[in-house]
Amino acid sequence: MKLIFQDSTFSFELLRTMSYAAFGGADVGECLATAYRIKEGDFESWHTEWYTTANRIQALAAESMKLGERVSAREGLLRASNYYRTAEFFLHGNPDDPRLLDTWGKSRKAFREATALMDFSVEQVEIPYEGITLPGYFYHLNQEPKPVLIIHGGYDSTGEELYFGGALAALQRGYNCLTFEGPGQGAVIREQAIPFRHDWEHVLSPVIDYLQSRPEVDPAKIALMGISMGGYLAPRAAAFEHRLAACIANDGLLDFQVGALKGLVDKEQAEHPDSLNRLIEDLMKKNTNMRWAIENGLFTFKASTFSELADKTEPFTLEGVAQNIQCPMLVCEAENDHFFQGQPQKLYEALTCEKTYMRFTAEEGGEEHCHFGALQLFNQRVFTWLDEVMSRIECTAV
Repeated sequence: MKLIFQDSTFSFELLRTMSYAAFGGADVGECLATAYRIKEGDFESWHTEWYTTANRIQALAAESMKLGERVSAREGLLRASNYYRTAEFFLHGNPDDPRLLDTWGKSRKAFREATALMDFSVEQVEIPYEGITLPGYFYHLNQEPKPVLIIHGGYDSTGEELYFGGALAALQRGYNCLTFEGPGQGAVIREQAIPFRHDWEHVLSPVIDYLQSRPEVDPAKIALMGISMGGYLAPRAAAFEHRLAACIANDGLLDFQVGALKGLVDKEQAEHPDSLNRLIEDLMKKNTNMRWAIENGLFTFKASTFSELADKTEPFTLEGVAQNIQCPMLVCEAENDHFFQGQPQKLYEALTCEKTYMRFTAEEGGEEHCHFGALQLFNQRVFTWLDEVMSRIECTAV
């Protein structure tokens, strides 16, 4: 699916940004107008144009606030938040670039201002975790105990983006929702410099502890959805944390081992770190997706070279682990996923629990990674599955 750009990475990220229009995070014309100004494959141009658009929409929202136009202000702030997020996306090649924190910070600030104008409760929460706290948002309609869906992202998403990526859909269907950022994600990597870890159960268990302390939560009906690389992280946590009623991998991922890229270069050279790093650097110059993926990996794993990144991602596999999952699992697949082709099927085959495989196709418009462009279809199918699973569980809330 190509959109404006011939460069597949730019096309996909544009599609991702536009997909949130259905949930108030974009206006199609604003996105297209911005994309037409961007130089193909140019990271600097990408940041400049999206930042310009975000600033303009932020100013419109501020004007609406002055006029007391609450709905318009909220809508503008949500779009600005998403556009700032998009503007920051390709800046990770230089973690010391001051624009990184500035742009990301404006995305978070705009979103938090928007939450104060919403028609339901949105709480900024801090979840205790190994001597620090993890940032999150708890969305709920009232004080009654309800099923809750936990959502976290993967390799590059932010907690604010997860509002568009599932939290609003959960609320609309009667679920409370907790979104959070863990190591390697959002504020945790940007402000606390804590990188990804493979044993995600140590991240999720404190999150469930927190939820079980809240009166709005039915402790027997806690589900988890991991998005993108979260399709590895969430099943990994479910293999060891058995308080989950259900787990959704969007999309399924058995392995996240960057070292697999060694197969792109000569075997003998791949065995020598210096040669390997030089070869990967050359590939990054020729391929936008390779450049972004490696730069983001170095940033989120706190690695200095490709060889170090490969070593740090080596434990990120569910081989010998997936069979420990006990709750019902939904494994999603995108027909033309350009990141993890074939991985959902591998995860599904490794599972021994109750399991469902859900494929989204090009004919449906849901073939792209994480089904961007077809999120309403995705929500319809996934929540139908989750509703059925939850209907079999007796409420235990007092």
